[in-house]
Order: sequence, then structure tokens, then C-alpha cells
Amino acid sequence: MLAIVSAVLFFIAFLINAADISTNDAFSSTNVMLLGLTVLALHLGGIGSGWSRGGRRS
Repeated sequence: MLAIVSAVLFFIAFLINAADISTNDAFSSTNVMLLGLTVLALHLGGIGSGWSRGGRRS
């Protein structure tokens, strides 16, 4: 789920940069890209992957 959120944030950052949309400093393409990288790092760290079972399946 977090990987999808980060992909959407990267796409928004790309659109802001490619269309040369003027936004305020809080929503610049760099800040949105950094938010996407943060969400991607959380996804890779295992946050948001849901509950997992401790034992192995046999």
C-alpha cells in the first residue's frame, strides 16, 4: 500500500516539475519527491505491510 502512495507522490512531483506549475514552497516538486522517498523507505522497512505470522508454514 505504501509503495502505491509513494508512486503517486512521485507522479505528482513529476507533473509539478514537467508542467512548470508554480506552487508555494510547501508543495514544491522537491518536497513532494522527498515525501515519496520517505514513504518508499517506510515500505521497504516493513512499515505498513500488515501483520505477519511468526511461524513458518508447513
